[in-house]
Amino acid sequence: MSELSHVDESGRVRMVDVGSKPVSRRRAVARASVRMAPATAERLRGLPKGDALATAELAGVMAAKRTSDLIPLCHPLPLTSVQVSALVGAGGVEIIATAEATWHTGVEMEALVAASVAALTAYDMAKAIDKEMVVEDVRLLEKTKEPA
Repeated sequence: MSELSHVDESGRVRMVDVGSKPVSRRRAVARASVRMAPATAERLRGLPKGDALATAELAGVMAAKRTSDLIPLCHPLPLTSVQVSALVGAGGVEIIATAEATWHTGVEMEALVAASVAALTAYDMAKAIDKEMVVEDVRLLEKTKEPA
């Protein structure tokens, strides 16, 4: 169990103590996709509920800021930047989320939560007109750490 950072030697879950880690500049980029019919993708800016892409991007930023409220063992981080872009492609929407902070621990969970919630928001906005949508391919694309 000691290989898992959030599990102690006796198998109990714990929040990792990052207090002794040096502060560094952290950046993470995550991706999520919403597969949908081409006709649905074309309508995302003018749905009955409003502009799905703008709403999804805003939801992703808001979600990144609340990651520690959603994921029990995540540290609350002083995010310096969160950017979310929702791009319409041939088969749906690709969400790219970038989170940055200068802190003791990484921001990959914030980027992943931002991408996931943005994708779920796009899904929610369009579900009335497309019952076959699929949220997929949520993954971390990159993470970096450099001296502060």
